[in-house]
Amino acid sequence: MRIGIVCPYSWDVPGGVQFHIRDLAAYFIRLGHEVSVLAPADDDTPLPPYVVSAGRAVPVPYNGSVARLNFGFLSAARVRRWLHDGRFDVIHIHEPTSPSLGLLACWAAQGPIVATFHTSNPRSRAMIAAYSILQAALEKISARIAVSEYARRTLVEHLGGDAVVIPNGVDVDFFADAEPRPEWQGDTIGFIGRIDEPRKGLPVLMRALPKILAARPQTRLLIAGRGDEEAAVESLPEEMRSRVEFLGMVSDEDKARFLRSLDLYIAPNTGGESFGIILVEAMSAGAPVLASDLDAFAQVLDRGEAGELFANEDADALAEAAVRLLADPARRAELRERGSAHVRRFDWSTVGADILSVYETVTAGAAAVAATDERGPGLRARLGLARD
Repeated sequence: MRIGIVCPYSWDVPGGVQFHIRDLAAYFIRLGHEVSVLAPADDDTPLPPYVVSAGRAVPVPYNGSVARLNFGFLSAARVRRWLHDGRFDVIHIHEPTSPSLGLLACWAAQGPIVATFHTSNPRSRAMIAAYSILQAALEKISARIAVSEYARRTLVEHLGGDAVVIPNGVDVDFFADAEPRPEWQGDTIGFIGRIDEPRKGLPVLMRALPKILAARPQTRLLIAGRGDEEAAVESLPEEMRSRVEFLGMVSDEDKARFLRSLDLYIAPNTGGESFGIILVEAMSAGAPVLASDLDAFAQVLDRGEAGELFANEDADALAEAAVRLLADPARRAELRERGSAHVRRFDWSTVGADILSVYETVTAGAAAVAATDERGPGLRARLGLARD
């Protein structure tokens, strides 16, 4: 099968959607499919052979964050050329409502289109206001996927229609088989995320840290991610700052080793999350997880069975739960065991097969439409097939 995948966000800036698309492409390539990914990227960015650059992206405030998107006449021309050259059997567009390549591709594409919706935003006035603009593009979509029930709910409430829920995927064994790094072991709690993005919750963790260190002064906080390190610790008392270690951006291999090394992974995110891929990666690596009680996080953690939850933005609740877990090796071992079992449902062997089934359904439907086209719309309607 010839598969075209559209990534709305800049390939050279790490993020959950980019990682999902990268791993999805790799999964299909391993199965022998031909895959091409169109993504924004700076001209000097080294790209995998299956990624085609649509040009440089620009930073745009989007869904409580700053996304690097690509839009305009030049981008539209590159989208059309990619579609023409690719001759794809199916086109998989991620975030088709974002003001980026996804929407451009949805407007320009012909044939079977699958769209994945990642965003969870129950009060998106912009999405409601833009509905009339988006409607023509959305009507071309053959099948819709939402990465969580909360992303599906956003879609239903703002744009109508429905979607099948297929979560983000993870190579569970990649994380499970990683070797811990000794220098990252021993009374360590960890955080991965963009330091400067408030919704990732690092300020909440920093407010909790003095109480954690007062109870367990030997604890270290390891932080992986880009951002202003000095600003991140300025609220901490001077004598506590040495207990925080910044690792900067880490490779995939080191991220897996990092998560394998921790006594406790903390996800203090405050909102805007539709899934929580880092929780799945942490559970895959066997790290006990403590996360804010966002709806999406609660779902990923099986309502607290596979990881513990604390009240969102409540630094005291975070500190209390962290101190209790760090003092209870048996509870942490229980969370490791439950998390490792629960996370298997997110492995690419399951998630990739589910997405491939969607592809096969829409391509078979397109073939049926073509075969019945001369027999009139009544037959197409009885088959439940949309016409491009």
